Amino acid sequence: MDLNHIQNRNGCDDGYEFLSCWNYVPDSILLHIFQYLTPKELLNVGLTCQTWNRVSYDELLWKHLLYRNFKIDPSIPIPPGKISWYEEYKRLVYNTPIVCSEVLCEHGHQVLHVSCSHDGTMFATSSKDGYIIVWTTKFPARVKYSHDMKTFSWKYTQFSQFNQSDTLLLVSGVHFGTPNSTSGEIAVFSLQDGFQLQCRVGNKPYDIFGTWYSNQHLLSGDLHWLAHLVSATGVWINKASQETASEHTPILNQLFRFYNTNASSVRAVMVADCQAEDVSAENSDCGEDEDLAEQPEKLLIFTTGSKTYTPHQIGFKRIRGVKFPTVIDPGPSLKERIAQRDRQRAGSMSLQGPDWLNYQAVASKFDKIDHIIDLHGHIIGMGLSPDHRYLYVNSRPWPDGYKITNPLDPPPIAQEIDIHVIDLAKFQEVGKMLRSHKAYTPNNECFFIFLDVSHEYVASGAEDKHGYLWDRHYGICLAKLPHSDVVNSVAFNPVDPGMLITTSDDYLVKIWRSRAFMESVVGKEQTDNLPWAITSLQSKGSFK
Repeated sequence: MDLNHIQNRNGCDDGYEFLSCWNYVPDSILLHIFQYLTPKELLNVGLTCQTWNRVSYDELLWKHLLYRNFKIDPSIPIPPGKISWYEEYKRLVYNTPIVCSEVLCEHGHQVLHVSCSHDGTMFATSSKDGYIIVWTTKFPARVKYSHDMKTFSWKYTQFSQFNQSDTLLLVSGVHFGTPNSTSGEIAVFSLQDGFQLQCRVGNKPYDIFGTWYSNQHLLSGDLHWLAHLVSATGVWINKASQETASEHTPILNQLFRFYNTNASSVRAVMVADCQAEDVSAENSDCGEDEDLAEQPEKLLIFTTGSKTYTPHQIGFKRIRGVKFPTVIDPGPSLKERIAQRDRQRAGSMSLQGPDWLNYQAVASKFDKIDHIIDLHGHIIGMGLSPDHRYLYVNSRPWPDGYKITNPLDPPPIAQEIDIHVIDLAKFQEVGKMLRSHKAYTPNNECFFIFLDVSHEYVASGAEDKHGYLWDRHYGICLAKLPHSDVVNSVAFNPVDPGMLITTSDDYLVKIWRSRAFMESVVGKEQTDNLPWAITSLQSKGSFK
């Protein structure tokens, strides 16, 4: 339609009257024009008059802008529970953590891992400098606790995790030893009365990491070689504090014993709840027996392998009805042990030990893994969704048609990192996110790249000197978070998804907050002058 025709039809002869004639332009024409505007321009024209304001907030118009500007697959609907495309656009631009609000320089070496407390008030960082540091999340972040784990003969700290009530912190690290040593240890610190050490637990190999089973119990592992390329992994449940009432009260108990072949082993253990539960700080003071009795059925998740020593499979084992023995079994008496030794010596010529290389012959001595998913690549990180329904896995795939003839010589791995999404209710892979982040190290130097999942976002580190942020529903990369070296780990604030923490080999910890938050605390001008993530929109003024 010729807009001059509208002017003539209404008898508008001067400029002022001509502008007033725009009030009568049909909505369809305004919508057609408005679709070519940027979001900022669209909001500005909405200030012209009531009609334009109403049309500028048309939901289908914002849907068009959202799908066009963020390059979203048109077949993807609005997320469940959301009703406004305008609010969705605002969330992706204004409420995502893309402003670098703080750069923390306290660590003196590569920062390997970050974890956040469930209540969102603290986060902990682990580093090759041997320190574990606990920070406050309130802007600006500050050190709350720190401890040099080298005083325990640790080489470095590599992992941490808060218990459900945020009263205890699990810290995992690597022991000093020979260059090829795999020995590690777990330490538990109190977060209530200073930063007091509660217990220390052996952990082998060190990349089992350890995890909380309940508010007062944690899981660790050990490894025993049985034959050439064959070993056994024991998964142990431990009390988070040393027993002082009696030396006969046990503080650990073996939960599972798994058979490992081809030089593989159980690594990166984690625990998922098989059903939703509301765990609050009220449970933090319950007794240890009640702490175990109140636990629902859980799922042990870990990486493993069968074809080669590199972790290429994910194992799942249900945990039901865990009970601690009330008294340590004293075992046979000295007299009984001597008699047993004599019997063994007498029959040593005729008795043979187990054939550990034949799994079927010794299967009864081990626990069977319930489910195994093979990702056909090197698994370098895992993260659970907040509801424990989905498992997100970082993996560097092997070439198509790969063949493994030597378990000590795995196939070459891709530079691209795939994020696999596994439905834990069905034990099926339900999706794969785009390959936008990369890694370059070969198999024998490959290290963990941790990822984290919030209700709406997924984030991961990468070896290309960036952290990455995706939207879970749309499957799109929202931002690249720059560092000057490998980004090892990321963590969302569980209470505020507009806050994300990244750690890197550049010795730095960076905190990324949403534009909405930063403008509320320091103002728009100062926010615009802060470092920003690299986004697909490439404009700080793209929305507001």
